[in-house]
Amino acid sequence: MNNYSELSKLLERVIRPRVVLSDMSMDTILVAVGGDDEGRLDGLARTVIDLAEATGATVAIGHIFGKEEYDRAKADLDFDPDSEVTPDVVAKRHVTVRQLGDAIAEAGLAFDWYGRIENGETKGERIVTLATELDADLVVVGGRDRSPAGKAVFGSTAQEVMLNAPCPVTFVRG
Repeated sequence: MNNYSELSKLLERVIRPRVVLSDMSMDTILVAVGGDDEGRLDGLARTVIDLAEATGATVAIGHIFGKEEYDRAKADLDFDPDSEVTPDVVAKRHVTVRQLGDAIAEAGLAFDWYGRIENGETKGERIVTLATELDADLVVVGGRDRSPAGKAVFGSTAQEVMLNAPCPVTFVRG
């Protein structure tokens, strides 16, 4: 093989997925968004909108709450503390979920929102579980660059999702 042939094959692998994307069958794209994603919302929205428009998929916005975060959000949103409010309802009113939903709605795309509480699992595990529940065809997560030592010491929700999701994962750096 010559260098031209090898380069052609490499370019075909890199460029071809962009061409074939519109032919992919994709029903559900799960975008996992948290409070830390406020600075990444534009990038997450652009990515999800581009993918959903190209594939005709419905977007599912997921937010995973820690127990204390859920209780605090429920109180901050003026829900009756004794009412049976679901995590889905609280997630719908969470600022990052609402802002992402507004951007998706402006693009004229269908979406729904889902809230879950960690309940002994990590946020990454709950995102993977939600992706499985929804039979997601793709998960989109945001994150930041971290050193290998930082990942080892602090863990990484995005890394956990990428390693364990039941479908492909798109990482949006922010």
